[in-house]
Amino acid sequence: MTKKELINAIAADAGLSVKDANNALNAFVASFGSAMKKGERIQLPNLGTFKVDTRSARVVRNPRTGAKLNVPAKRVVKFKAAPSLTKGL
Repeated sequence: MTKKELINAIAADAGLSVKDANNALNAFVASFGSAMKKGERIQLPNLGTFKVDTRSARVVRNPRTGAKLNVPAKRVVKFKAAPSLTKGL
């Protein structure tokens, strides 16, 4: 589903105009992004939980040259689907 398709579905389901649905989705994405940057955990019932985790630093090998590279630690977003979402897949 593309963003445009999602906006149209939100507009149809909520009885909003496409412009209002677009504004609502953009506000959600902005709020979601700022919460993730702060490291907050977001739980959405019937969808799942998003949380920020830290991936530790590690050494990897370039398969072409065999050279070892250091990959620094970084923060990543992890998602755990709600049981109601995965039921029946």
